[in-house]
Amino acid sequence: MKTPKDPEDIPRLFVKYWNLRKPDLMAELFEDDADFINVVGLWWTNRNDIFKAHDYGLKVIFKDSTLSIIKLKTKMLSENSAVIHAKMKLEGQTPKSDEKSGVRKTVFSFIVRKEDKGSWRAVSAQNTDIVGGAETYIRTKDGSLKAVDYKINKDLKKNI
Repeated sequence: MKTPKDPEDIPRLFVKYWNLRKPDLMAELFEDDADFINVVGLWWTNRNDIFKAHDYGLKVIFKDSTLSIIKLKTKMLSENSAVIHAKMKLEGQTPKSDEKSGVRKTVFSFIVRKEDKGSWRAVSAQNTDIVGGAETYIRTKDGSLKAVDYKINKDLKKNI
């Protein structure tokens, strides 16, 4: 595994290892007791579970997918910690039926910390789907979630 020497190496290497189908190297980017929350709220609370989830995902759900970074923004919280937001594009998700899956865009939030050795590891990550034309979700009477838009504010949505 390449040693992350810069906070932004975490999302860059995450994408690289995703595309190489290396969930073991992806998991190594995280501290032992790191948290990872996926787009539907599944929450893994340690490196081993992060590995198992991505090992399964890259074999079944995302076996032919490609992940790429659209935009990165880093906010240093201290000399040894940072928050990185990474807008990403996912193509080629395994279809659930005969339909072809479309492109998805997400925003990853990584909280990273510098180790004593000078390398960086993720303490926590959360992945959020970008849902175009929506501001939030509403729970319908049948129990499903529906994306809704109460008012369109172009200024708020310009970075989506």
